[in-house]
Formats: sequence, C-alpha cells, structure tokens
Amino acid sequence: MSPATPPPPSSSAAPSPGGGPALRDRAVAAAVADGLVGADAPVAGLLDITGIRRSAAELRAAFAEFTAPGTPVLHAFAVKAASLVPVLRLLAAEGLGCEVASPGELALARAAGVPTARTVLDSPAKTPAELREALALGIAVNADNPGELARLDGLAASAPTASPLGLRVNPQLGGGSIGAMSTATDTSKFGVALRDEGARDWVVRAFLDRPWLTRLHAHVGSQGMPLDLMADGVRILYELAEEINEKAGRTQVTTLDIGGGLPVNFASDETAPTYRAYARLLHAAVPGLFGGRYGLVTEFGRSLLAKHGTVLARVEYAKSAGGRRIAVTHAGAQVATRTVFAPDSWPLRVAAYDAQGRPKTGAPVAQDVAGPCCFAGDLVAVDRPLPPLEPGDHVALLDTGAYYFSTHFAYNSLLRPGVHGYAAGPDGVPRWATVRAPQRMDELVAESGGAHRDALTQL
Repeated sequence: MSPATPPPPSSSAAPSPGGGPALRDRAVAAAVADGLVGADAPVAGLLDITGIRRSAAELRAAFAEFTAPGTPVLHAFAVKAASLVPVLRLLAAEGLGCEVASPGELALARAAGVPTARTVLDSPAKTPAELREALALGIAVNADNPGELARLDGLAASAPTASPLGLRVNPQLGGGSIGAMSTATDTSKFGVALRDEGARDWVVRAFLDRPWLTRLHAHVGSQGMPLDLMADGVRILYELAEEINEKAGRTQVTTLDIGGGLPVNFASDETAPTYRAYARLLHAAVPGLFGGRYGLVTEFGRSLLAKHGTVLARVEYAKSAGGRRIAVTHAGAQVATRTVFAPDSWPLRVAAYDAQGRPKTGAPVAQDVAGPCCFAGDLVAVDRPLPPLEPGDHVALLDTGAYYFSTHFAYNSLLRPGVHGYAAGPDGVPRWATVRAPQRMDELVAESGGAHRDALTQL
C-alpha cells in the first residue's frame, strides 16, 4: 500500500497478545508447582515470551504498513525498560536494536550480541570516555546539548568515525499527567530547548557548520502523555529537518529519531493504544514522515514489555489494623518502586492466587497488600477488594514486565528476585527459561563491600 494512501481506520485498542489471562494463570500455577516461587524464593518475575515476540512483530508491522518501501527503519528498544541480557537478545532476534543511556546499558547490549550499527546512545551526561568508546565502535550518538556537541567537534576531528551523529531537541510542548516522566516541558533537562530565545537559529547554524551532523532526535512520549502531543513533537522535528535541509541546499539531515514512550494501559488486559493507532496518527499529522525522505529510529520500551510481565509473591502473613485486613507479602518497593512511592501515577492491578497458584475465589474484602520493606508506606495496594488473602497464598502484580523486577531497588538489602521466561509447550503447559537467577546472599555481601570488611577500622 502506498504511504500516501492511509489504510482503513482501526481500533486504538487490541487484546493483550501472548495468551492473556489464561496463559498467565497457568504460568502462575506452574511457577508454584515447579518451585520458582515458594518459601525459599518468595518473589519472582515471570515473562511471557510469546507475548514479547508478538509485540515486537506488531511494532514492526505497524510502521511497515505506512512507510515507503526501502526506507531505513530501526526500532531501538529502550534498554532501561528491561536491563536483562536475555531480553535484549530475544528482541534482537525479533529485529530490534537497542537504545542505551549509560555505559552499563551499552555493555548489556553488547553482551546480548546487538550489533553496534543497531545501537543508539542517548544520555544527558555522557563523559568524554563514553563518547570516545561510542565513536570508536560506530554507535549512533545523539548529542544532548551545546557543550556535548562541542566535545564531539574535538573528538570527530581527532579520529575518523563511522558513527551517525545527531542532536536532541526539546519541542517544549508541555507535560502529561505524570510530571516526573514528562520530557518536553519548558524546563526539561533533556535536549536543546527549541523555543528558548535564539535556540532554533542556533540549532540550524550548528548543522550548517557541521556537515557530519545528520540526525535530529526528540523524545516527547512518556506514560501519561497524550498521543496528539507526541505526534505534534514529531511534526516539529520533521519541520526542523526540512528547514535545515532547505538552508543547507542539500539533504543533510537524513534520519529522524522520534523517540518512544507509547503509554501503557494498566487498568485492564487490553493493549491500548496500539502501535498501529500511533503510526496511523503520525501518518495523518506528519504526512511526509513515512514518505522515504528520512530514515526513522524509534525508542519504545515500556510498551513492548509491560503487558507481558508479572511479579509473583508469596503471602507471608495476614493481619488486621484499625479494622482493615493487611496481607504482608514479599513484593514491595524493591520490585515496585514507582507504585509504592507514586501510587496515584503508577497504580497496579493485583490478582489473588491460592497456595497452589490457582486463582483465588471468595467474596472480595477490602485489604492492603504490603511489601517486606521496613517503612510504613511500603504498600502496593491500599483498601483493594480482593478475595481474603491468607499465609501461603500468592499475589500477582500485573503489567510489570517493564521497569519493575528488572530495575531492583536494594532497600533493606533485599535480594534481587529471579526472573523466568515462559512459553506454552505443545500441551499448553508452560516451559521455563532462566532470565536472571535469584541473587545469592554471598553475592549481596560481596557487592556491599564484604571483601573490605576491615578497611575502615584500619584508618
């Protein structure tokens, strides 16, 4: 289909891929039966591998549907959303690259075998050493600010590089419903603030003075950000590229990195919005985007993984206080940091299972679901109607495939949980693969300075 002819309208929502609640229920029961969660391993992360593959395929198909044949398109997964080597390897096998924002994330991408040509480095605080490494490897780099661009001037002059180099701009369109996640506000720390006095002229001149500067980058999306505002950011990026190329008298800007940040529906099993809905909106809002004049880079993260992950935790105790039931579990701020500290912005659904991992029945009773951390606010749900939870039962925190168990918060020196991927076998029974082994106590002691026990007493 020609990119000039929009496909027929489609729903902005779709059933969650990967087997949905039925497969999740089977995975929970199997995790309990197989001992992945139990008295000795009271919390774990579960990943629906079929669902992840399907989301990656839907992303590729959504953009391919609207993009002119032959247009270079790189979908670079935002590594911060799931900093787990096997996940990055899986996504690479599904045709995705990696967007990295630190030396550690770059190391993970390389360990996963992601080609450097399919890797993009974005960070607001790159050191000279990080930049030198990226340029030596040929990794695409988006400079965040004039100071970093000045560093690139010197580095690019001192050693030839095959790295595509770009500049990040902030369209300053405003924020979404979660201020801390909004990257395009007037005072955002990211990119060159495009609407500040003289900034747009400076950006154009920066490109005209540097023929090797060939990319423009903007990241407007985030959880809580409306799609029309995201599309407006892409439109501004496109128009800036057109202006630069016109004044250069040639096609200097060849690639637009439009970021990611597609919001996730945490309220039900429905996937909304879909990648196709977003691609269709971009096609309407920025008609030239998919026409083949520019290569495209995307940086989606949460939307690829969130619906396909579950935190499963054992209920250790059941008690009451002030007339309210409290289920004390092993899933709290260490695996659900954002939900505990910003519950209004990051509410999670909680599913109840019995001691065998079967969906729990019974009349719902309002209760708190508490975590193991030693502070009063360590609650993942408050006054939540659930079947009465008892010791030995299990709770599942849904839609936690991105950021939750992959980004552990080491409060109280709680061990990092194991992460296990699953896919249904021919008989429908989940098969398991280790993504990350549960952290051992000796590993925790070692990384907490165990080898230097007497160092301070000797001063």
